[in-house]
Amino acid sequence: MTNAAARDVPRPRPDEAWRDWTKAELDAAYDNSAAVTDSAAWLAQWAARSAALRARQPELLDLPYGPGDRTRLDIFRCGQNNAPLFVFVHGGYWQRNSKAVFSCMAEGLLAHGVDVALPGYTLAPEASLTQIVGEIRAAIRWLRNDGAALNVAQGRLMASGWSAGGHLAASCLDMPEVDAVLAISGIHDLAPVAACHLNDALRLLPGEIASLSPINNLSRRTSGKSTPLALAWGTHELPELQRQSGAFARACAAVSRPCVTAPIVGANHFTILQELVRPDGALTALALDLLRQRQHVDG
Repeated sequence: MTNAAARDVPRPRPDEAWRDWTKAELDAAYDNSAAVTDSAAWLAQWAARSAALRARQPELLDLPYGPGDRTRLDIFRCGQNNAPLFVFVHGGYWQRNSKAVFSCMAEGLLAHGVDVALPGYTLAPEASLTQIVGEIRAAIRWLRNDGAALNVAQGRLMASGWSAGGHLAASCLDMPEVDAVLAISGIHDLAPVAACHLNDALRLLPGEIASLSPINNLSRRTSGKSTPLALAWGTHELPELQRQSGAFARACAAVSRPCVTAPIVGANHFTILQELVRPDGALTALALDLLRQRQHVDG
C-alpha cells in the first residue's frame, strides 16, 4: 500500500464555495473511502497490528468511564513513571469504527516514553453529536480523576484524534484537564457536514451545528492557560478535508490564537496515520514537541 493509491486532488476551494455545490458534489467531497482506493486494506492492517498490541498489554483494556456499552477506554503503558498521556480518538464520521481498530496508533509514542489512551464512544445515530462530544470530554475527566489509581494521566495530557476524532479532540481545547491538542485531518466546521449524506445519521440540530463546530468556539478561554494546538492534514487528501484544517487555522489567526499547521506532503486521509504509528513519524515528532511546549509553559 502506497500513497499512489490516492488520486491526485486539486487545491482546496475557497472557504464558502461548498455552499454553491449540489448535494451529490458535497457527498463526494467528504467521501474519504472512495477517494482512497485501498482504505479498507489500511483499516485491516491497523486492526491486525492493534490486536497484537492488545494481546501484549491486556491489563488496562475496556475500562468503563461511563454507563454505555461503548463508553470504555483502553490504556497502554510505556513503562515509565509519571509519563505524559496521549489520548487518541478514532474517526469514522462519528458513526463507525471502534477504538480496538486503532490501538496501534499508540506504538510510535510508546517508544518515546508516552502512555496512550483510546476512548470509545457511542456511535450515531444511537447517540447525538452532543452526546458524543460529552462522552469524550467525560473520558478525559475520568482519566484525570481516576487515572491516579492506575498510575496514569497525572502529568501532561494531550487530546488528539483523526477525522471525526480530530473534531472531538478539538472540542476539548477549552478543558482545564487538557494540556495540548493535535487534530489530524479533522472536521472543524459542521455546516457542510449537515448539508451532505453524513447528516442522515447525525441529524444535527441548527444549534448543534454552531455550538459543536470548533471553528465557532475559539473565544472560549481557560483562565491562565494557553493550550498548544496543532492541525495536521495530508496534501493528497480531498480538498474539503484540507480546507477544513486551513479554515480553522485562519480562524485561529483572526483571534490571535497560536496554532501550528502541519501539512504532511504526499499523505492521504489514511496514510497520514502511518506518521503516528511509526516512532520516527512526522506526527509522532509533532506530538512530542507539543508535549514539551506544555511542559515549558507549566514550568
